[in-house]
Amino acid sequence: MEADRKRDGRNLPLGLFLAVSPFLCLFFSLALGQYEIPVKDVGRILLARFFTLEPNWSPVAETLLLHVRIPRALGAMLIGAGLASSGAAFQGLFRNPLASPYTLGVSNGAGFGAAFAILLAGGVHSIFLTALSFGLAAVALTFVLCMGSKNSTVTLVLGGVIVGAFFAALISLLKYVADPLEKLPSIVFWLMGSLATLKGSLLLAALPPYLSGMAVLLLYRWRLNLLALGDDEAASFGINVRRDRMIVILCCTLVTATAVSIAGIIGWVGLVIPHLGRILVGPDFRRLLPACISLGASYLLLIDDVCRATITTEIPLGVVTALIGTPIFAYFMIRRKVNW
Repeated sequence: MEADRKRDGRNLPLGLFLAVSPFLCLFFSLALGQYEIPVKDVGRILLARFFTLEPNWSPVAETLLLHVRIPRALGAMLIGAGLASSGAAFQGLFRNPLASPYTLGVSNGAGFGAAFAILLAGGVHSIFLTALSFGLAAVALTFVLCMGSKNSTVTLVLGGVIVGAFFAALISLLKYVADPLEKLPSIVFWLMGSLATLKGSLLLAALPPYLSGMAVLLLYRWRLNLLALGDDEAASFGINVRRDRMIVILCCTLVTATAVSIAGIIGWVGLVIPHLGRILVGPDFRRLLPACISLGASYLLLIDDVCRATITTEIPLGVVTALIGTPIFAYFMIRRKVNW
């Protein structure tokens, strides 16, 4: 009991940091950009939505903040939190430190759907719906390939590799037939990941599937601890391993497919952040998933700030996450911090 109290005392500052950091990052991110808004004006504009204040700020700043930066910043936080928590769940579920939210082929499936919609001159919402549908279909196809397999976790990973390669080939085919002056650049830019086209209406449309998956995943935190022990050990505790595994995979797929559908393929977030979370709070999913939500939201929000504020031309998100994520993961590997 005494040891538990001491450990809780040491974890209190870390818990407070993880709880507060996403909101601090959000507040200061709203002031950054090519058009800089003073921090005090950001606070006053936000407070004016709830209280009567004299509007002594620029109307341009208010429009930019409410209709562009807030949806984009919230989107970055939701996507980062979703990818990080899904990656942590998959790493524990598959007992594989290299597992990520894209392990079962959802990214290439959603990428093909988005490329197909762009090729047909679809709008932002059409791209979202098509990408979401094909992302879910890719994971469903992975399950079809693995039906009847005894060692389901290994065969699911292998099935995901097959399905991902298949949809990657289809994406290459669409690139080949796309108009090189108009459609092809749009497809390539979308596949590299970006939040430049994210608007409030698209974010609202993405919330129902995203929040549904995240809510169930958080409720299943303690079951993830059992599933990470292996099928036989988990079954000895009286849980239905096949059913619970399916529920976790469905939730992670729903969250990941939604994230990819609104922002493109953003790599390394769901691979690196879970390992950082384990270093800070340990492998217990009751603490790990909330930590991954906080770290993932803060991390991708800061990355998006770098993408849109450093140079005039916006850098795709997926490029920067890979440039930063690979050396971080290499450091974890060298220090033997890569585990599940």
